[in-house]
Amino acid sequence: MSANVNSLVTGGSKTKAKIQKFGGFLAGMVIPNIGAFIAWGLITAFVIPTGWTPNDYLAKLVGPMISYLLPLLIGYTGGKLVYNHRGGVVGAIATAGIIVGASIPMFLGAMIMGPLGGWVIKKHDQLIEGKVPTGFEMLIDTFSAGILGALLSILAYTVIEPVVQGFSTVLGNLAVAVTEAKLLPLIAIFIEPGKILFLNNAINHGILAPLGIQQAAEAGKSIFFLLETNPGPGLGILLAYWLYGKGLIKQSAPGAIIIQFFGGIHEIYFPYVLMKPFLLLAVIGGGIAANLTFVLTNAGLVATPSPGSIFAEMALTPRGGFLPVMLGIAVGAVVSFLIASVILKRDKTEVSGEDLAVAQQTIANMKAVSKGQKSTRMPKLIIFACEAGMGSSAMGESILKKKIKEAGLNIEVRHAAVNQIPAEVDVVFTQEGLADRAAQVVPKAEIVTIKNFLDKSAYEDYVNSLIK
Repeated sequence: MSANVNSLVTGGSKTKAKIQKFGGFLAGMVIPNIGAFIAWGLITAFVIPTGWTPNDYLAKLVGPMISYLLPLLIGYTGGKLVYNHRGGVVGAIATAGIIVGASIPMFLGAMIMGPLGGWVIKKHDQLIEGKVPTGFEMLIDTFSAGILGALLSILAYTVIEPVVQGFSTVLGNLAVAVTEAKLLPLIAIFIEPGKILFLNNAINHGILAPLGIQQAAEAGKSIFFLLETNPGPGLGILLAYWLYGKGLIKQSAPGAIIIQFFGGIHEIYFPYVLMKPFLLLAVIGGGIAANLTFVLTNAGLVATPSPGSIFAEMALTPRGGFLPVMLGIAVGAVVSFLIASVILKRDKTEVSGEDLAVAQQTIANMKAVSKGQKSTRMPKLIIFACEAGMGSSAMGESILKKKIKEAGLNIEVRHAAVNQIPAEVDVVFTQEGLADRAAQVVPKAEIVTIKNFLDKSAYEDYVNSLIK
């Protein structure tokens, strides 16, 4: 079984890395602005006519925020990802052209025009590098950004906006049709395995969130915010391991439940699934059951809960929507637990702590630059990188920083998204499934792969190697 899965994943490693990279870029435009999305969602949940505390005066904030603020933030961030602040400014100008006159929130358009604006000004600056007369640098910089931004804005308004709006409308209508046909629950067949392969942020922020925001703007809530962020299926897996696992895996499950269900860091349960690939059936079954419950009960949230914590799910639930949302999460957890329990009880294979590492190595096709070698010099900067640069990387950073401090070493430790690892980094700590991408971003850095980012022994071994 593991060999078959290994062959499948290994054969598509390069393709997977490219998809992860593209999806990570899309997510990178949204995730830094999640606070703004949540702010809009909370305002919407409270002040719209069907909200918790309807207020016509404050409700005037809802439309401008979703139509202008959020797309402009995405456009700026997309441009900045391509070419720092200067790219962000031109990206925002270009985005303004695509949102003016649009009848729907232009998140997809912002994801196009923002990076395009950053790319255009970057190419311009590369073209004139070394050719600007002394004393004219500021004049050229400001006017080039203004002229190119204006041209891109006009292009977006006259040409690109109608195309993107038509495509968005078709996509939205298709999503509604799938939902009305009661076929939406089957999307778990693609979402749940995609999450395990570290495509969770690409799926959620790159695809489902734009659809959800468009639907929420019209209906006040959207089911699309629940499809990937639902903590139920992962909870079911961890509960099954807690009851029917053995040894270290059984002992680690309660702590993982707290991190996954309450902290919202779903990556914690991925290794438990990868350890026994048949458990994919459990998360898929739980996802389908949960999604079906959401559809039948008309469940939805007002914004994307990020991270996917039960607390975030509750905070973004509209008035009158608690029972459908909580019921769907509970059903997903129960179905996933029941299927996982059968699989674990029928599987007579002994489970040890090392199986967690073996599972990830089997699934992932990782070629870490370091190949397990020790660093030849004392690093100055260590980055702990994850897909989004938030949950798991921040936790890994905290543990590693503590170990380095205990050893009396003066090494800076930070966390970042894998696509945004700074070039000056000496060592990158990352999970097995992201090592290839980290090596592509910073090919000269030492890559240290972490099989389980809560495994303190891995950090201790590395720190010990530095002080020997």
